Amino acid sequence: MRTEQPKMIALSDYRLPDYLIDETHLTFELHESYALVHSRLLMQRNPGLDNSLPPLVLDGQQLELIDIELDGQQLSVIDYKLTENSLQVQPKQRAFELSTTVRIEPQKNTALEGLYKSSGMFCTQCEAEGFRKITYYLDRPDVMSRFTTTIHAQKHSYPILLSNGNPIAEGEDDDGRHWVTWEDPFKKPAYLFAIVAGDLWCVEDTFTTKSGREVVLRMYVEPENLDKCQHGMDSLKKAMRWDEEKYGREYDLDIFMIVAVNDFNMGAMENKGLNIFNSSCVLAKAESATDAAHQRIESIVAHEYFHNWSGNRVTCRDWFQLSLKEGFTVFRDSQFSADMNSAVVKRIEDVAYLRTHQFAEDAGPMAHPVRPEQYMEISNFYTLTIYEKGAEVVRMLHTLLGEETFRKGSDLYFERHDGQAVTCDDFIAAMESASGMDLTQFKRWYSQAGTPQLAVSDSYDAATQTYQLTVKQSCPDTPGQTNKLPFVIPLSMALLNQQGEAMPLQFEDESVAIADERVLSVTAAEQTFTFINVAEQPLPSLLRGFSAPVVLDYDYSRDQLVFLLQHDTDGFNRWEAGQQLSLQVIEEVVGQIYETDEPMMDSRLVAVFTALLEQDDLDPAMLAEIITLPSVGYIIEQYEQADPLAIHQAREYVSDQLAYALKEPMLARYQVLRKESLDTPYVAQASDIARRRLQNILLAYLIRTDDLDILDECVDQFGVADNMTERLAALACLVNSPFTEEAEHALESFSERFEDDPLVMDQWFSVQAAATLPGGLQRVQHLLAHPAFSIKNPNKVRAVIGAFSTQNTPNFHAHDGSGYAFLADKVIELDALNPQIAARIITPLTRWQRYDLHQQELMLAQLKRIKNSGDLSVDLFEVLEKSLSA
Repeated sequence: MRTEQPKMIALSDYRLPDYLIDETHLTFELHESYALVHSRLLMQRNPGLDNSLPPLVLDGQQLELIDIELDGQQLSVIDYKLTENSLQVQPKQRAFELSTTVRIEPQKNTALEGLYKSSGMFCTQCEAEGFRKITYYLDRPDVMSRFTTTIHAQKHSYPILLSNGNPIAEGEDDDGRHWVTWEDPFKKPAYLFAIVAGDLWCVEDTFTTKSGREVVLRMYVEPENLDKCQHGMDSLKKAMRWDEEKYGREYDLDIFMIVAVNDFNMGAMENKGLNIFNSSCVLAKAESATDAAHQRIESIVAHEYFHNWSGNRVTCRDWFQLSLKEGFTVFRDSQFSADMNSAVVKRIEDVAYLRTHQFAEDAGPMAHPVRPEQYMEISNFYTLTIYEKGAEVVRMLHTLLGEETFRKGSDLYFERHDGQAVTCDDFIAAMESASGMDLTQFKRWYSQAGTPQLAVSDSYDAATQTYQLTVKQSCPDTPGQTNKLPFVIPLSMALLNQQGEAMPLQFEDESVAIADERVLSVTAAEQTFTFINVAEQPLPSLLRGFSAPVVLDYDYSRDQLVFLLQHDTDGFNRWEAGQQLSLQVIEEVVGQIYETDEPMMDSRLVAVFTALLEQDDLDPAMLAEIITLPSVGYIIEQYEQADPLAIHQAREYVSDQLAYALKEPMLARYQVLRKESLDTPYVAQASDIARRRLQNILLAYLIRTDDLDILDECVDQFGVADNMTERLAALACLVNSPFTEEAEHALESFSERFEDDPLVMDQWFSVQAAATLPGGLQRVQHLLAHPAFSIKNPNKVRAVIGAFSTQNTPNFHAHDGSGYAFLADKVIELDALNPQIAARIITPLTRWQRYDLHQQELMLAQLKRIKNSGDLSVDLFEVLEKSLSA
C-alpha cells in the first residue's frame, strides 16, 4: 500500500531549464538480454539565466549507470549523486560535455515506455517521459537538441536499423553485427526521439512536394503484413498534398518513415521523420479491416504527419501546453477527413463521440481545463479534453475569425515560432495579430474546466415583426473550480419559416439583412439578440454544425423536432433533431418501465423514420446516422443519477418497436443495398462506405424481428461478403440474436479463417465481449483464456476488457456488481504490468457518481479495494485519489 503522496507538478512552478543541450550523440548496443546506451551531450548554461552554475540534474529511471565522464574526465561515485529518478553532477564551466553509459533491459519493459521489444522488434515510445528510461537526460519538451544516433545490432535478427532524420553512415561489426548512423538536422525535444531495430520488410513510394523536391516514403512492417500497406501509404500522400494546399506546410526531410508495431499503448507517435504506429492504426485491406478502420487509419496517418509542423517544428514548452499540439492537430486531421469524406457525417461522428465521452470526462472526477493547472502523472492527461475539446476550441477560433483570417494566423504562428517550444498563449497571440481581435476572454476556454450550458428562450412580436433570442450561459462546478466566468461562445443559428426555408437575418442596428445564417458571439452571462423584419413566427435552428462544445437547452416540442428533422437546411441539425426526438422517446419509456409492464412508444418516431426511408434523395450516410438511436452512454449523461439497466432496456424496447414497425421498408431498402454491394467490387470511398453503413444498420434492426428469412439474409451476408465491414456486421448481428447455433457456427468459422491475423482476432474478441445477451461475464472470462489473448498487449486488453466495460451495459452493470469486481481485478493485474493502460481501463468505475445509489455503492467498494491492493503506480494512484475524493 502506498505510504508516500506522489508529488504534484504545477503550471505555476514552471521555470526555464538551467542548462541546454546543443548536441546529443547516442550509441545503442542492442543485445538479446540487455542494451547499452552511450550518451555524449554537448551542453551549456542557459544563456537566458544568470552566470551561476547550479547543479545539473538529469532525469533517469530504471537505469544502471556503468560509466560517467565530465569534459573527458571519468567521475568517481563522490563526484555525482544518483537517486532512483535522477543523476546530479556539478559543471565547472558554462559549456561542457557530459558522457554516460547505462545498461537497460528492453525485453522486460512491459510498460511499453522508453526502449522495449514488440514481437521481436526493438522500438521506442518516448512521449511523454519515456526517454528518461533510455538514458540520463533533461527529459522536458523545452530542451531541444540536434541528435546523431548510431545503432549496433546482430545483422541476421535486426537487418533494419532506423532513427530520426537521414542515414549518413553504415558498416559491419565483428561477430555478424552491423551499424547505421542517423542524423536529424532539426532540433527536437527528447520525446520526439525514436529508434527501431528489427527484421522488417519495406514498402516504398515517393512524393513530390510543391517546391519540386522528391521525398522517399517508406512503410516498415513484418512480412505477413506487406499486403496491408497500400491504404496507409495512399493516406499519407493525400495528407502531404492536403497540408501543402490547406496550410502551406511542406515536408522538410528527404525521407519519411512509418513503422507498424503490435505492442503500443497509444494509436501512433509523431517522432520526427520516423512515425511509430500501433499496427491497428496503419494496416488495412478490405478482407481484414472495416470501413471504420480504413477511415480511422486515414485520419491517424494524417494526424501524425500534420504533427511535423504542429508539434515537431513548433512544439510545446511544457506538458501543460499539450493541447497546443494535440488539439490543433486533431482539428487539422478532422478538416482533412471532412474533405476526404462526407463533411456532415464526419461532424456528426466527432460530436457524437465528444458528447458521449468528453462531456462525461468534464462531469467526472478527472475534469480539467484544456490547459491543466497541475498533475501527478502526465500520462493521465492524454485525455479527451486535451485532444477532442482542444480541437473544438481551435474550431471555435476558426469560426470566429473565418477561414482566410485563421489561415493567416496559423501561417504567422508557424513563422514566429519555427524551431521553438511555445505555449497556448503564443498560439492565441498569433491569431490576435492576424485578426486584430482581442481574444483575452476567449482564452478562458483554456483555463476553465467543464461543459458550458446554454439556456435559450425566444419571443416573437407579430405586430412589429420583431424576434428576440435570449441566451443564458453557465458552467457547472468542477474539481477545484467554482463560479466560472462567461466564455466566448460562437452560436451559429438560423430562423426557419413554415416551409423550412432559412429566413433573412437582420439585426435591429443593421440597414439590410446580411445573410440567412449568423454566428452570434455569446460573451455575457445573459444576452438578448433582436432581429427585425421577421415576416412570420420562426422556428430557430440553433448551434448549427455544433459551433461550440456546449449543452444546448431550448424547449423544442416533439412536433418541432420532427419538422427540423425533415426540413432543417443544416445537415448536422437535422441529425441532432432526430437524436433529441429519439432521446425524448427513450426517456419516456424509461419512466414507463417503472410504472407498467407494457410501455408505449410515441408513434411520431415511427412516422418520421418511415418518411425518411422512403426519401430517395437523402444521402445514405445521413440516413444511417439519423436512424441510429443515441447510445446508452450518451443517454446516461442526460441523468444526474442514471439507472443503466433501465436505460438499456428502454433503448432495446424502442429499437425492437422500430424494427417491427418498419420491417417492410427496411427490408426492401436492405435488399437493394445488398445487391449493389454484391455487384460492386469493394472500394473504401465515401459513397460505398455510406451504402455499406446503411445496409448494416438496417440489418441490425431487421435481425431483431426473429424472422427466419432475415436470418438467412444475415448468414448469407456473413458467408459471401468480400470485405470485413459486411462480414463483421453480420457476425455482430448473429452474436446478439437468439439464433445461438448460427452464431456459434459463425464465430468458429471466423476464428478458423483469421486465427493468424491478430488485428482481425481483436475484432472477434470485441464482438463477443460487447454482446449484451445474458452470460456476458462468463463469455469474457472464457475469452481471457483464449490462446490469442495476452494481457500484456494493449490492443487485446482494449478488445476484451475495454469492450466489456464500456459497451456491454447489462452485463458490466449487473445488479450483483460482478462486472465491477471483474474490472477491478484486471486493473490491479494490469497496474503491475502497464500503469498507463491500467489508469485508462479503470475509467468506467471512476464515473460512479453518474449512477443510482445501488451502483454507486458497488463501484465505490471496488475503487477502495483497488486503492488498498498494494503499491500502486503514480498513474493509477492519481486517478483513484481524484475519483474517491469526488
